[in-house]
Amino acid sequence: MRSLVKPSVLILAMLASSCAESPTGRPQLMLTDAAQVNSLGAQSFAELKEKTPITKQKKASQYVQCVAKAVIAVTPSKYQQTPWEIEVFEGDEVNAFALPGGKIGVYSGLLLVAENQHQLAAVIGHEIAHVMAEHARERMSSNQVIQTALGVTNVALDAMSTNYKKEISGALGLGAQVGIALPFSRIHESEADVIGLELMAKAGFDPKQSVNLWQNMAKQGGKAPLQILSTHPVPETRIATLERNMPSVMKYYEDRKAQGKLPSCDK
Repeated sequence: MRSLVKPSVLILAMLASSCAESPTGRPQLMLTDAAQVNSLGAQSFAELKEKTPITKQKKASQYVQCVAKAVIAVTPSKYQQTPWEIEVFEGDEVNAFALPGGKIGVYSGLLLVAENQHQLAAVIGHEIAHVMAEHARERMSSNQVIQTALGVTNVALDAMSTNYKKEISGALGLGAQVGIALPFSRIHESEADVIGLELMAKAGFDPKQSVNLWQNMAKQGGKAPLQILSTHPVPETRIATLERNMPSVMKYYEDRKAQGKLPSCDK
């Protein structure tokens, strides 16, 4: 029993000393250094540019740049001061991403599904929200705790000389993945949906188009995996979250509309 106590105290100390708060007020665990995460983001982006062709379609690049810059302009000041690098990559993937350190990538396949500037803004706003909420840093920190906890368990099982060490360790590993890691990803995705919805509305993009976007995504997705085993909420869940938060963000869009300050990015 003694072997369990000291490591458990260590883990609790790690948790207590690394508390932060997301833009929505959700408690976060931050063990990883922010500068390190930004450096990894820049490295990953550089590697992707080496392996994936950047579009030569100037109009597509300008379109994405226009939408992204409009969304960035309504983020907190430290993100507006970040020298963002925005690229359109050639590829059939219906996807986009934003990385710590000010990197945004959009695959050309997304431009076929996001039918207008509003729907593209919904995706880009969502991805920038991940950066604002430091989800990558939080995920790295949570994985660090999971690995520490599983290591502690293995030490304890060795000390107990149990005949079922392999089976118990395997079950605990699966439990950590399904019970902690995957739901944590879904929390991140839902939080980014909420933050991104507000960003696009403040930038003057119609937030209602976010629902249309996910309806389009659902048509593209085919048979989705069970939500409990997915890192992303199913489209129906995402749409419900967006609709639930729609009344609180529509005022931002209506204010911009009344002021005649809606963005105009040609596709």
